[in-house]
Amino acid sequence: MTTQQSWDSDIARAAALFADPSRARILKALSDMRALPASLLAAEAGVSAPTASAHLAKLVEAGMVDVEKNGRHRYYRLSGPEICAAIESLALIAPPLPVTSLREGSRANALRRARTCYDHLAGRLGVALMSALIDRSLLTGHDGVHRPEQAVRDRLSAYGRDIDYQLTEAGHRELASFGVDMDQLPSRRPAIRYCVDWSEQRHHLSGALGAALAQRLFELDWLRHGPSPRVVHLTDEGTTGLRQVFGVRTGDSAEKR
Repeated sequence: MTTQQSWDSDIARAAALFADPSRARILKALSDMRALPASLLAAEAGVSAPTASAHLAKLVEAGMVDVEKNGRHRYYRLSGPEICAAIESLALIAPPLPVTSLREGSRANALRRARTCYDHLAGRLGVALMSALIDRSLLTGHDGVHRPEQAVRDRLSAYGRDIDYQLTEAGHRELASFGVDMDQLPSRRPAIRYCVDWSEQRHHLSGALGAALAQRLFELDWLRHGPSPRVVHLTDEGTTGLRQVFGVRTGDSAEKR
């Protein structure tokens, strides 16, 4: 979906696609940028397969969702990170959904504890990892705390623009030793960016480095996707490994630092 930088954008038409609760649940399920089958999206939205297909057809027609064919199956994914950014921004201003079951409450807590934001880590875990890189002087430029009264361009649930983080020489060495080679990162996107985390109101690491670091954690099986899209969980090996390698403390109190 091409982003229009114009006040003439048809905001009402785009907003109408988010207005249906089932479509909103489908979009949230897709916001970790994985390609998911219609059957899983129907289950996530709590609707029948034909109803999910009708919603997906509207989203594809609007350019918010792309469809990929794999044999007889079709998989759906968001068309770009700007859709994910819109979802995160709407989550910031939207009233909370009433929690009507233990399952819903557990999922909400899990999202705040550790989730993906496009292709990098967010929530308490993402913030804790960013803080650890700063504390160990692997990343410099700021302390990672979002201060609204000092922000010029930064806002919650969006890419940060006020701070220029830099990777130190020690950071290059340690990340390379960990299996993330800065020289091999894709050049099509900035290497180091940050987002202002909507649930923690601190910075988490994004950009090509944030994506590569998250991918490495999945490769090591330190991190696994949860049963719900976007939710991720640390394995026991991941808890130990992150503490030993980066000094990340993964208890709730530490991740809220």
